[in-house]
Amino acid sequence: MDRRRSADGGEVTPPMDDTHAPLDLGSVDDDLAVGRGRPIGFWLKLVDGLIDRRFDEVLDEHGVTRRQWQLLALLERGPATRAALDGAVAPFLDRATGESSADHLAELVESGWVSFATDGVGDGRYTLTERGGLAHRKLVDVVEGIRDDAVRGAEPGAHATTVRFLRTAALNLGWRPGPSDRPDQP
Repeated sequence: MDRRRSADGGEVTPPMDDTHAPLDLGSVDDDLAVGRGRPIGFWLKLVDGLIDRRFDEVLDEHGVTRRQWQLLALLERGPATRAALDGAVAPFLDRATGESSADHLAELVESGWVSFATDGVGDGRYTLTERGGLAHRKLVDVVEGIRDDAVRGAEPGAHATTVRFLRTAALNLGWRPGPSDRPDQP
């Protein structure tokens, strides 16, 4: 018999009528069946939205946004100009609302996690402070936990295969990596 735990830890037996029957989630094979399954776009948008929601929920508990986390992770690699940071996070910004990395960077500077310095000649550079480095290292565990949750139960190598597939599809559809897409660039 299906037994579940209530909020107080006691056992609960679900009702036997159809109004509370568990959803039939189907299988991966059902979703891959031509003509019956959902298209890849459905899954991409769904997962993207769920990832955003989970990051928002979890990172909010630590006082940062997902964009701020991304900027901290980029600055962990080394100092960078705002233009380089904008380019790196551009796919994640809401252009319709005019979102840029500027607001997120301003909050990180205000918190003492990031510093901004200019030499008076070229663009200024943002740098992770010691305090920001410590915060970043603590957040790495949080983010890895989210990533582990997302891929739990997947076959070994599925993540790498999926990323390779999506990169290939993007290239086939005309995307070309920019300078900020190189691993050695922030």
